[in-house]
Amino acid sequence: MTDRMDVDQTASEQQDWAVEALQALAHGTRLSVFRLLVKAGNAGLMAGEIAQRLGVPPSTMSHHLGLLERARLATSERESRVIRYRADYHGMRRLMAFLMEDCCQGDPLLCADLVETIACSN
Repeated sequence: MTDRMDVDQTASEQQDWAVEALQALAHGTRLSVFRLLVKAGNAGLMAGEIAQRLGVPPSTMSHHLGLLERARLATSERESRVIRYRADYHGMRRLMAFLMEDCCQGDPLLCADLVETIACSN
């Protein structure tokens, strides 16, 4: 997988997807869900656990998780009678790459602090 936008998408399609992803994150509950999933890493979280942690009814949580999935910011996997959700790191990287694609006007020093801030660290 590449961190760049999918090469077979037009610039307009890339922008449409980025708008959809940003709209999905532009809601307090969905942003909280996404941050929980990112923090959970590859282990992910069960839908019920996410709903309980955030104090959201399961049916409402299902709606929010579905929107994150459609925006390709989360993935799901059925495990018996429950569904485990994970952050879609490829989608997250695509969104960040889209937002930063034309950053810095070719001068990497302008973005050095930003890149350091978003780098994964413990």
